[in-house]
Amino acid sequence: MPRGYFFSFFFVYLCSCTNAPYRGCDVLGADEFVVDSYKIKEGKFAILEMEGKEFEPLATEHLEEYKDLVYEGDVLQISIYHPSRADLAQTLQTINCTLGFQVSQGTILLPDLEPICVKGLTLDEVRLAIQKAYSTYFSDITVFVGYKNRVERKVELAGLVSISSYPVNGKLRLFEVLAKAAAAPHANFFKSYVVRNGKILPVDLYKLVKEGDMSQNIVMQGGDKIYIADPSASKLMVLGEVGQNRVIDIPNGFMTLRQAIGEAGGIPYTGDRRYIQIFRGNLICPKIYTLNWQHLIHLPSDSLLLIPGDIVYIAATPIAEWNRFVNQVLPTLIGFDLITKGIKSIGVNVGD
Repeated sequence: MPRGYFFSFFFVYLCSCTNAPYRGCDVLGADEFVVDSYKIKEGKFAILEMEGKEFEPLATEHLEEYKDLVYEGDVLQISIYHPSRADLAQTLQTINCTLGFQVSQGTILLPDLEPICVKGLTLDEVRLAIQKAYSTYFSDITVFVGYKNRVERKVELAGLVSISSYPVNGKLRLFEVLAKAAAAPHANFFKSYVVRNGKILPVDLYKLVKEGDMSQNIVMQGGDKIYIADPSASKLMVLGEVGQNRVIDIPNGFMTLRQAIGEAGGIPYTGDRRYIQIFRGNLICPKIYTLNWQHLIHLPSDSLLLIPGDIVYIAATPIAEWNRFVNQVLPTLIGFDLITKGIKSIGVNVGD
């Protein structure tokens, strides 16, 4: 059954059911809901674990800086200063402004020098190698080396960001990339992710950006991909006896039960506050928590947390169900009564 169709069916079923609370295969109370809420506070991967998805913990090696090495195809910018070789300095600057010095077969070519092997070296090691080669001909030379262009040594970004890529250097970290990319502060960091070598890394971007948890601030590598999700990427539903049935965006990965009910307009007098139910997990056989209004009043908000995909349902009071029944059948009864009186008035007997 398509998911959208099932939600429609589920909505109609809930809105037409009687006052008795829905019973599923795993009905739980407030205690279990509070325990699961404290799991939710642990972060994204605790929530995913509750959904049956497993991830390995973030390895410490992802937080370690590494040497930024020159690769085949990289293009360097090389400048020098020497008091008597302004001509050489100008020649290098002209090359920098046009093609740059591309690494080909692991080497670069400079005026007056044999090919210099640079592949696998750091920029500082390249600088020293060039300085040593030129020192054979004249002393007191100062060399400057930087990157003009790099081959596949960039982080790629998509989603709610202002740039599509950013170069890495062995020290660049995730938080800095997000700052450079002006990642939207209202983005859904729960659904955002980092991919490396085709696999999602177990990084909690919400904890990093919103809570400043630097244990998530990994060092970026060339080829990494970052996706920053839209706020509407995860949702929950509030149905039944509320001000307005709502589908609510939940960009942080969790929301308090109070806030969700508040955004749906609260519980009117027709709502049965003894039965505030949360449906979680597999829609065919969900985990169902049943709470009441006293729990919402007396328990801390952060002990009553909802996650993406949850459905909050408020049952109707018995009197509300009866009033609806009367309102539905009364016109029919009145019409039948008038017809009966009309028939009797013309002498036709109607069975008792």
